[in-house]
Amino acid sequence: MLTHTLSKLETKIKASPNIPDDKKDEYLSLLTELNTQINLLSNDDREKAKSIAGFTEVSTQQAVREEINPDLLKISADGLAESAREIGASYPKLTSLANDICNLLSRLGI
Repeated sequence: MLTHTLSKLETKIKASPNIPDDKKDEYLSLLTELNTQINLLSNDDREKAKSIAGFTEVSTQQAVREEINPDLLKISADGLAESAREIGASYPKLTSLANDICNLLSRLGI
């Protein structure tokens, strides 16, 4: 993920009233790890890396919106999971992190 994009997402997560404080740290940690894995993937397959980064950004934006649309959040999280699933065998850690983010969003109940 681009450093600028990750920085914007971190700022939005920290300011979000929709995400409990204890989950913010977990989310930020997952994003940081995912960023590392996306950068590794971009060396082999830039298009797939961009897809995962894009769905991560959209999912986060949906989670921190003032008025959350659960349908849009689900669609974006499903897109993230599917993008990661495509490269699962080659990048299991990236796939696991993407799934962890989707699960975190689901557990938040938003």
